[in-house]
Amino acid sequence: MTAGAAAPRTRHFVGGDGIRLVAEVWGEESGPPLVLLHGGGQTRHSWGRTGPRLAALGWRVVAPDLRGHGASGWPADGDYDLGRYAEDVRALVAALGGRPVLVGASLGGLSALLAAGEPPGAAVRALVLVDVAHRPDPRGFHRIAAFMRRHADGFAEIGDAAAAVSAGLPHRRPPDGPEGLRHNLRREGERWVWHWDPRMLDAFEGRMDPPGMAERLLDAACRAGVPVLLVRGGISDVLREDVAEQFCERVPGARRVDVAGAGHMVAGDRNEHFIDAVVPFLEELEEGRGTDRRD
Repeated sequence: MTAGAAAPRTRHFVGGDGIRLVAEVWGEESGPPLVLLHGGGQTRHSWGRTGPRLAALGWRVVAPDLRGHGASGWPADGDYDLGRYAEDVRALVAALGGRPVLVGASLGGLSALLAAGEPPGAAVRALVLVDVAHRPDPRGFHRIAAFMRRHADGFAEIGDAAAAVSAGLPHRRPPDGPEGLRHNLRREGERWVWHWDPRMLDAFEGRMDPPGMAERLLDAACRAGVPVLLVRGGISDVLREDVAEQFCERVPGARRVDVAGAGHMVAGDRNEHFIDAVVPFLEELEEGRGTDRRD
């Protein structure tokens, strides 16, 4: 949480199949809703600097833990199909009302895209996709999967987890201390393990680029019929520049902005620059200059 910002409120929602979703909420209840959806292997706390900043601009910001992550529920059947995440987003949007803006990073972005663009489409105002489009770069995808597999047995100390993250993100300035990672870990016996269901990784690895998925995502983006902003990390190894260009060419009205010096986890790498990239788009929506192609 940023210095001087109001502490978030914790709120519970029910997902598409009754699963419990736990969220942080910043801002006044009267503000227009904006949902922050984290990436795979992260938690709602990855938006801890972004949420209060956007709330200070008048938005009611809701950042849930996705199913299988953080404090949200784990499905008994271990089903982490992308469609299930989209169902959860639809349920969340329906509970919030007011046609929220969806800001989704990686897995959160794919979930938002399908939730808005496939029937029954969620009633959203706009989409902000953070370093995700219709096709990932295999190099970055395999790097992330390898990191998640490498530490499946956890860590003896939180500092060991912090060291592993720093080694995996050499472009990012190391945190001032390891305690910031506590929200991303849970205690299991004598070890600290990542705060997500390990069964999720099998679904994650099967999601790289299955046949038909790229066209499915492009079709969903076109059918959503709302303004779309694609925010790409300038040094991302997950979303190639040519793929981002192709996405914006295929999706009517989509626009793109790159955040220099940021990798795949754009908001975590360069949060101030990420906010600077997103705020003009949000201001246009508030001023009524965003184009909703369904109206």
